[in-house]
Amino acid sequence: MPSIIDPIYGHVAITSFEQLIINTPEMARLRRISQLGLADFAFPGANHTRFEHSVGTLFIADKIARSLGLDEEEILKVRLAALLHDIGHCAFSHVVESILKRNPQYQPVLDGKNFLNHEMFTRFVIANSFHTRPEIASHADASFFRDISRMATGDLEGVSKPYLTQIISNDIDADRIDFLLRDSYHTGVSFGLVDVDQIIASMSVHNGRIVLGGTLSYDEDMALIAAESMLIARAHHYSAIIHNPRTQGARVMLLHALEKTLARYKESGKDVKAAVLKFFTEYNDSDLLHFIEANGDENSRKLMTNIRNASICRAVSRFTHKNLNPRTRMALSTIARNGVAKKMFEDGLAKRFADKYGASVLVDLDVAGGIPKSTRIKTQDEESFLYDESALANGLVRAISRQISLCVFSKTQDNASQASHDFLLGIENLSPDLLRFIRNENYLPIEGLLLIFYSAHRLFSSVADGIINMPRLRNIAKIYYIVRELGKDEKLKNLFDYRFHTDYGFSYSDRLFEDIQLLVAMGMVDEDLRYFENKGRWQQRYEYVLTSDGLLYAESIASAYQNELVIIKNYLTVNKHSIPRDIVSVASKRYGRVKAHR
Repeated sequence: MPSIIDPIYGHVAITSFEQLIINTPEMARLRRISQLGLADFAFPGANHTRFEHSVGTLFIADKIARSLGLDEEEILKVRLAALLHDIGHCAFSHVVESILKRNPQYQPVLDGKNFLNHEMFTRFVIANSFHTRPEIASHADASFFRDISRMATGDLEGVSKPYLTQIISNDIDADRIDFLLRDSYHTGVSFGLVDVDQIIASMSVHNGRIVLGGTLSYDEDMALIAAESMLIARAHHYSAIIHNPRTQGARVMLLHALEKTLARYKESGKDVKAAVLKFFTEYNDSDLLHFIEANGDENSRKLMTNIRNASICRAVSRFTHKNLNPRTRMALSTIARNGVAKKMFEDGLAKRFADKYGASVLVDLDVAGGIPKSTRIKTQDEESFLYDESALANGLVRAISRQISLCVFSKTQDNASQASHDFLLGIENLSPDLLRFIRNENYLPIEGLLLIFYSAHRLFSSVADGIINMPRLRNIAKIYYIVRELGKDEKLKNLFDYRFHTDYGFSYSDRLFEDIQLLVAMGMVDEDLRYFENKGRWQQRYEYVLTSDGLLYAESIASAYQNELVIIKNYLTVNKHSIPRDIVSVASKRYGRVKAHR
């Protein structure tokens, strides 16, 4: 059996069928696409490719599959899905992908659907390319590759064996394990020890899903430690690499050059969607640079020259959660997750500075993602969530959720001392207007969620003798239930647009959990840890209370949701006796500006 020599794992065995896949142009393209985009300007060793990562993911997926005792047919599928999981990545990886979210008019349309992320392109390429080649078709048909396309991209729709998909795409999966190890190795940045063997040994299949744990309490402890190590690495990955100012500077230079080039390309009457499709299916990094140089204006070509010469813009100002107030953090977090609004914000802030100082700047706003939402721990008697068993894991979820990096770049440091203050004013002035723009275009479920906390606060709180008595909601499962029930109302179904399932024995939504964590991370809601005994086992739960900043933020958006607030208030009033809560008392001066709502 042939093998590929990998710098991390050594010899990686490859089957003859997999070698046929590797020899295709689709896989060859990945050899010339950087795994970390332009991060090598900050970390010179970070010139590893998507192809290396794909082979590494295959190696880890194979180890997981064999540890779980899967049969040979399942192992074959898992290995192939791992090998192909990034086949639809665009040149320069995630840098270009954001173009489609910022400019929906550039999104290619395939099979009647707008394609806006690499997962969609990956599914399309796997399902439509390989089975058409005679040498590959003799091994597998179209239906086989359709199954592989879903496994490779985390699509559980219609999948009979979810655990196969989870090996490739889950909170803790072969993809994440490899890129954390590989990125750490090539950048020289130590993310913390990721114990691959312990993580894999902790995995088992229960009720058709992959869970962590063991039969002995020590095994359970080691499973928690292994999972925590992954979260530590994930948190440090953003801080050290993705949000490195030099990495961000190179990224924003490429993004602006490409954005201007595509606008010019479209104005000339050329098919911009067809060009974008090639970015994800044919182009490598060099092809994309040549595209900009051939079709861009003078400024775009100058940016490309600077990138080629490693002349990267410097950060004039940088803002993180540490120097942005909670309400501004909340606004920016929401804006950053809406591509069009994010573009408007960055362009507006840059224009504000240019108009005042006559200097050209580039702005980049980025937030972390990929927090664990569904990792389950299997104890002797029951299943529970990782973050319910580990206070460290919960803290790391919060640490990842709060990571935000807003950088302003320029070729000169002129006016730098005044810039930070002026940019901060610009941020605070632009944010409310852009939030109104987003609301006019789309419903914001996270704001609907905040309005539930706000309505509960108004319903149950009181102020007397300088003390404010506030409700602390003590059952997160009840919050899920309230959101689901409110979403059944015809007038609220779009505001509470969360998908629920009952795989864990109660109504649960991955996105809803993520939004709760965002509210906590942005300082809108406080999360308190409480311990309780259940069947002789001490467990932890989290309770939630609206912060003073959350109150002010909710009041600032309440006028946009007057009708919705009436429905929410009526529902909570009717069901107030079934809402588990404690009352916490705080001095009004410590809490901030408050109102007596009764």
